[in-house]
Amino acid sequence: SQVVYVSATPGPWEYEHSEQVVEQIIRPTGLLDPVVEVRPTKGQVDDLIDEIRARVDLGERVLVTTLTKKMAEDMADYLTEMGVKTQYLHSEIQTFERVEILRDLRLGVYDVVVGINLLREGLDLPEVSLVAILDADKEGYLRSQWSLIQTMGRAARHVSGKVIMYADTMTDSMRRAIDETGRRRRIQEESNRAHGIEPEGIRKAIRDITERVKQVAEEGPVYVTGPIPKDEIARLIKDLEKQMKDAGKNLEFEKAALLRDRVVELRRELVGDEEGLSVIAEMRRAAYRRPRRRRWHGARASRRDRRSPRRCPL
Repeated sequence: SQVVYVSATPGPWEYEHSEQVVEQIIRPTGLLDPVVEVRPTKGQVDDLIDEIRARVDLGERVLVTTLTKKMAEDMADYLTEMGVKTQYLHSEIQTFERVEILRDLRLGVYDVVVGINLLREGLDLPEVSLVAILDADKEGYLRSQWSLIQTMGRAARHVSGKVIMYADTMTDSMRRAIDETGRRRRIQEESNRAHGIEPEGIRKAIRDITERVKQVAEEGPVYVTGPIPKDEIARLIKDLEKQMKDAGKNLEFEKAALLRDRVVELRRELVGDEEGLSVIAEMRRAAYRRPRRRRWHGARASRRDRRSPRRCPL
């Protein structure tokens, strides 16, 4: 059998199992991979603020990546107190709110978003011209070669795309990521010169994805359930709920909305008789027996409550 594997950042395993690798480096718009700079950590926050303000004056946006949730929150709070419109983004924020934050970044409600894992493929933000990577020399999953390349790619949608790594040492992952980005940029520059192409930024409409998800949910197909045993329905509901959460984490909101409708229909099926009600009761008892995780209540209210000035987080 033959398999075509597509990836923006194939790893060693993919290279080992591929008979041939075909690269797609040239973009039709002539956009180049971003320029990468490495700067020392001493005075990094002041340096970052200067870079941010220069981008804000041009109507551009900035992404900042940290290693921990607390560091992301503290950095966002500090930048806000310095007069920069900032919001943080991490896993404790509900999925739909994450999308709203990114949409607000594009609209200019925020000029900066601080996050931990901003390397998600498909995170298309044409307004972002600068990506700042704090603690770039801390080896690990978030600072591996491929993670760094993906993070750098968030600035590759802008004609003035730039990446600043704040680090005191040059790790192997940093060197390989910088070398790979430089190699791609040289190929792109040569292609542009050969064909007389001037790099052109991406123009992408800002859609309200929450309205689209609501529309999909309202227009979803009508599900008809057959004579399925009640305990099987209960297991199916659990499986669909897991798929729904996974779809939300992967930003597949239309799929999540359809799965939610399916769960609602199955729950209605269970409520139809005494046996179904007993199954639902047992599901609730099982849920109560599981330890509950603390949920995030939002950062905006907590920020308003803070009155004492904050120290620089780094």
